[in-house]
Amino acid sequence: METVTDQTKKTAARHAAILSAARWCFLNFGFAKTSLEDIARRANISRTLLYRFFKGKEDIFKAVFVDWLVTRHPAARQAAAASGGRYGRLLAVCGAMVLEPWSDMVGTPMGSEFFAACGRVDPDIDGYHRNVARQCVAAILGDEENAEVFILALDGLLADKPDVDTLKRRIQILAARFAMPSEAG
Repeated sequence: METVTDQTKKTAARHAAILSAARWCFLNFGFAKTSLEDIARRANISRTLLYRFFKGKEDIFKAVFVDWLVTRHPAARQAAAASGGRYGRLLAVCGAMVLEPWSDMVGTPMGSEFFAACGRVDPDIDGYHRNVARQCVAAILGDEENAEVFILALDGLLADKPDVDTLKRRIQILAARFAMPSEAG
């Protein structure tokens, strides 16, 4: 007999599988060409079951976006509050908030579309993510103004959609402008 805990775990696992499948579909086919059938098939569930979790494709996209970004916030906050130098902490926050999600997306056929659509589909989550990033950087640098300049410069590093290694080097250079590498801690 299945317990409530087992059922809860099964539901959570199924939800995670749907989000993973949907993210893959959106990154490879794009929002317009991804069907609910594509997502259900990739998640190994029926389309009917998909509707038990989500109202429709836009609802799934929003959930993917939230999961893709918001699940990284605890690691970023932990990195910002960690002991050690400012340079190393900046790199850790940028790793969690920018480099990891970028590496999930860059190089996929529809990654650019996904990136562009995220802010349009749910501007509140996009704003919340930016606010968490600014708070983390402000906690490291000690003031909001420098944190805002850092975040704006970080946005600029993504403008030409660099590969992951190039972005990593750029982040290292940017972090060095705000905190000495000897402060790696």
